[in-house]
Amino acid sequence: MVLSVLAGVCLAATLAMFATGLSDLRQMLATKSVENIQFLPFLTTDANNLSWLGYGCLKGDGTVITVNAIGAALQTLYILVYLYYSPAKRPVLLQVLLLLAVVVTGYGYFTILVDTGTRLAHLGLFCSVFTISMYLSPLADLVCGAWQSWGLPAWALPDVCSCRPRSPTCQGSSPASCGSGSSSGTGQSRASPTAPCLPEGSPGAPQL
Repeated sequence: MVLSVLAGVCLAATLAMFATGLSDLRQMLATKSVENIQFLPFLTTDANNLSWLGYGCLKGDGTVITVNAIGAALQTLYILVYLYYSPAKRPVLLQVLLLLAVVVTGYGYFTILVDTGTRLAHLGLFCSVFTISMYLSPLADLVCGAWQSWGLPAWALPDVCSCRPRSPTCQGSSPASCGSGSSSGTGQSRASPTAPCLPEGSPGAPQL
């Protein structure tokens, strides 16, 4: 009972994820163009669905077969519509042919070269690695951005404070008199505590 409920939840959640491409499909049909539509997610998701579909057929798992058959059908529909409205059909068609070549090669490898006793385990491992790689790909932008920020030289970073260093002594209690060299009414100078750095143009900030 519990497994059936979990299978139903997983099926519904995965189909909802695959259906997110329907918004792109509606946009392509409405505008009759592929502007601002990315093609690669359709292609990689279709390859992923076809891989898991093969795994489900090999294992005889109805849930895996159902969800990935529907997913592969949806992604194939997105690909065909994208190809129809794309002004540059040659690169798109080449990518589709590459996908088909990869699928056929993989099918031949797991069918002919992999032993029957370990075929299911090897195919499952391949599908898992492919899926994880697909969903981790957005982290590449984050990692590149983090390393780029880390590698920036100090002069390329924005100035958060434009005031110059204060004098070690301050005349009086007013921050504006720090470092001015003038004396207060008492004529005595006293050591200034660590003064906060004030942005240029703010009250009390020294004028450069």
